[in-house]
Amino acid sequence: MITAIIVDDEYNAIKNLAWEIERFCDDVKVLDTFTDPMEAISAINYLKPDCVFLDIEMPEMDGFELLNTLKYRNFDLIITTAYDNYAIKAFRQHAIDYLLKPVDSDDLKEAVKRIRGNKGQNMLGAELKSVFNEWADQKSKKMALPMAGKTLYVDPAEILYCRADGNYTEVFFGNGKKEVLSKRIKDFEKMLGSSFFRVHNSYLTKLSAIKEFVNQDGQYLILEDGTNVPVSRSKKGELLKILNG
Repeated sequence: MITAIIVDDEYNAIKNLAWEIERFCDDVKVLDTFTDPMEAISAINYLKPDCVFLDIEMPEMDGFELLNTLKYRNFDLIITTAYDNYAIKAFRQHAIDYLLKPVDSDDLKEAVKRIRGNKGQNMLGAELKSVFNEWADQKSKKMALPMAGKTLYVDPAEILYCRADGNYTEVFFGNGKKEVLSKRIKDFEKMLGSSFFRVHNSYLTKLSAIKEFVNQDGQYLILEDGTNVPVSRSKKGELLKILNG
């Protein structure tokens, strides 16, 4: 029997994963589940599970900060995450598996199968330091944006522009995606720094994404993705001074 602990700040995610384990992995026993990272740390040190299912993006303490705090590390680790990016995929090079949310039953069974093969040969203790350093390097290049039930790590270079929407801000990315965050645009102006410029009361634009300044039919910018962004009269002079060097 493989003993396991689930750690995730989203209760529904825990409930769904526990159901998948109960239905498809009859040799896995979930000892306990936690939404509070500090409670999880105490339980892992005390219960010494064979496996930990760990959400890597948690607002109070991310997964690797939790792991770095543990005294007991002799267990197999399966990361649960909503983000299928290069950094997450690289974990498998360190014998650390991951599951994308919502968890697919076939992926879960495959991950547990690998745990059965690794039982008694766990390498987490030896690998954790290098993995933690890689994750810290990734985070240092990114901006942490708390969202409902998760934290979004964003490379500022991927942002094209931001648009104010009352107490919220719509953040538009170069890949066409958009996120709505409960921060005012003035907060993004501070976080993003001099590589962005507040061209309008409602718009914050990455300077390197500007392709054209159009001074007819109302002055506006054309960005690299073809988006038109208005420029206020009060900002025109300062903007052109920056763009013209």
